[in-house]
Amino acid sequence: MRTDDKLDQMEERPTDRVRPPSMTRTRMWLFWGTLAVYLAIVAGVLATSWLVTFDWQVMFFRPYKQWPEIHAFLDYFVVLGQRGPTAVAVAAWLGWRCWRQRNLHPLLVLGASLLLLNITVGAAKLGMGRLGPHYATVVGANEMGLGGDIFPSGHTANAVVTWGVLAYLATTSLRRRTLSVIAALGALGVGMTTVYLGTHWVSDVLLGWAAGLLVLLAMPWLEPGITWFEDRLMGILLRLWLRLRPDSLRGPLPVGSLAPGVSRQRIAPDGEVLVREPISAGTGGRSAAHTPDGWPHHPSRPYTIRSERAPAAPAGSRRPPHADRMPRTIPLSPTSGRGRNASG
Repeated sequence: MRTDDKLDQMEERPTDRVRPPSMTRTRMWLFWGTLAVYLAIVAGVLATSWLVTFDWQVMFFRPYKQWPEIHAFLDYFVVLGQRGPTAVAVAAWLGWRCWRQRNLHPLLVLGASLLLLNITVGAAKLGMGRLGPHYATVVGANEMGLGGDIFPSGHTANAVVTWGVLAYLATTSLRRRTLSVIAALGALGVGMTTVYLGTHWVSDVLLGWAAGLLVLLAMPWLEPGITWFEDRLMGILLRLWLRLRPDSLRGPLPVGSLAPGVSRQRIAPDGEVLVREPISAGTGGRSAAHTPDGWPHHPSRPYTIRSERAPAAPAGSRRPPHADRMPRTIPLSPTSGRGRNASG
């Protein structure tokens, strides 16, 4: 692919980019409903309600001792909620999509969602300081404000957001629904696995699901900022490319693309003129351009069919005449033929 073709794809928005989900009324109701559930869980734990009692009952049940045969498998399955491995795997897939679509939108959406997740979940963990089941001090207490960092569950929230971003960036409604179901089941499995292993209370997992879902539902509000940042970043990349290879974007103009005397220019997303190429008015836009090595470069001619092309040679035989060969238009005499046979 030529450099100017790459620039055209970088300057213009690709047509295959799917419009991201907008903040519809249904999505708004889901957001505020999930926020109400989030606050209700926090209030229930702070008030040491029946939710805390259920946490202790599950902890004393010790699921990892009830079903020890699946312990080894779940030790690996819970990795689907760890921030590092899941972010690398999803970023690799979205990076391939960025290269294919010639834009940075998928990776920027992933980065913005993980940044929002780390800020909100991290602030809640440090603010409430709840201890986990393995470090509990008083039976029946909510273990809040003791310097812990497990409420809400980071594994669960990260599984919801990281795998949910794939559904958010799906190209069709069918794929979006399918990936949403897969992401929901994966996040459900990761959350229940942390309860099985005894690393989280049940209320930690419930709050982690709500925290991750809030981030996904709030993503349409971040789309204008993501688009603004993407445009500025693409402009920086274009200027860097021109600085490294200043002559890579110069070349001949297509025949008949512009009127005589009009110059063609390439404009960056921020409005800066990158390349301006004048066209000679006397030649009707077909003047020869010069390549960086100094040799003239002429634009290609328009394609014509065989019947419209001028003949390269006059009509007739292309075989050169021979001095010792008589033309076939002169008939041979009978005597010359008998003489030739006699001599042979």
